[in-house]
Amino acid sequence: MPVDDSDHWPRAVVLVVDDEPGMRHFLEKALAPRVARVLTAGSAEEAEGLLRQHHVDLVVLDIALPGQNGIALLKELRARGETAEVVLITAFADLETAIEALRAGAGDMLLKPFRVTQVLGAVRHGLERARLRRENWVLRRELLQRTPPADGLVGGSIVIKGLQAALHRVAAVDSTVLLSGESGTGKELAAMALHRLSPHAAAPFVPVNCATTAPAQLEAELFGHHGGEGLFVVAQGGTLFLDEVGELPAPLQATLLRVLEDRRVRPLGSEREIPVDVRIVAATNRPLSDDVASGRFRADLYYRLQVVELKLPPLRAHKEDIPALVAHFIDSLSPRLGVAPIEVTEAEMGYLQQYDWPGNVRELRNLIERSLIVGALNVSALYQSLPRPRVATVAPPSAGGPTDLHLMEKQHILAVLDSVQGDKTRAAELLGISRRTLERRVAEWSQTP
Repeated sequence: MPVDDSDHWPRAVVLVVDDEPGMRHFLEKALAPRVARVLTAGSAEEAEGLLRQHHVDLVVLDIALPGQNGIALLKELRARGETAEVVLITAFADLETAIEALRAGAGDMLLKPFRVTQVLGAVRHGLERARLRRENWVLRRELLQRTPPADGLVGGSIVIKGLQAALHRVAAVDSTVLLSGESGTGKELAAMALHRLSPHAAAPFVPVNCATTAPAQLEAELFGHHGGEGLFVVAQGGTLFLDEVGELPAPLQATLLRVLEDRRVRPLGSEREIPVDVRIVAATNRPLSDDVASGRFRADLYYRLQVVELKLPPLRAHKEDIPALVAHFIDSLSPRLGVAPIEVTEAEMGYLQQYDWPGNVRELRNLIERSLIVGALNVSALYQSLPRPRVATVAPPSAGGPTDLHLMEKQHILAVLDSVQGDKTRAAELLGISRRTLERRVAEWSQTP
């Protein structure tokens, strides 16, 4: 079997430990042209000395060494935190030895005599495991750095801090919770936070949108049917999140009320009742009290759901959190999309803080995602949706900063033009407008004294 010429690891350092000079010479000759360096040792004691002096990526270790044997040395290395990959070699192998080697932390084991191709294959697999381990460590660290707070809410405003405190307090009890707020304010995020912060975080979190599922299908999904489990059973011990609960038809409202009172569900077509232990978190984007007054929603179910009500604020009520949200979305979305982060200037951030965000945090997230894809913050889409003229609704982020949206638009467009060395076609693509519109704007500004 020919040697694969791609088996080269120019940065790897390999330590060969064998008491036979001929075997050490054979392995050194096979590996030296393919790695950065090969170290050799004739005993466990000599190997330990080299490991203290050098960084080693992989150890080829004979089991039958004079004095301390290879498996004992491997156990000692692992006990003190040595992470180098280990390939054991031996002339005598049985099942018991193989099991002991794997338990000690060996990645592979070769039986003497072996061919060069077998050695290179074991080294290749070991170095690949080492590379994946390093990458996983880096990714876990990056994930921890990017992970939002345990309650999932980004921002330090008084409004958000108050909501964070309420979530932490309510999560500790099993009461039913009603989350109210405009679309896009993060009600599902808050429901997930209540679940993660609760004593039942290890159990399932099961979301269901009551507005997007046909009534007959929704009944079967929630309560199950003969021979099939419903979502109440699936969420056993955890949280069932009923989004847009105000859209439940009247018959389902009655069934849900009975389940909340009896803590039992009866699958469709079955006489058997199943006890359920589920926390209900419901959400609505309009006041349920208005639906109760109009007769669209049962008053008794409303009061069952509204044991605790938390109101999520619209983004326009805590615009000071926009910089933190923008940074969070850039950090979390850019690696997911596989694109470079974008820079947001102070003027652009001021513009974002003046917009009223009718779509709330979801609209801001979507803007950042689109901007990451095109490579620049696309504020033109927001600008086109605003009535003209428009003035700031909040103080600018810094003294002397622009407060007129037309001026901000001008500054942004000129900045984009400058970034592409005046290429109006490219600038128009990045801004999301036609070249003709861009040329007309620039012409207007050149005529303005």
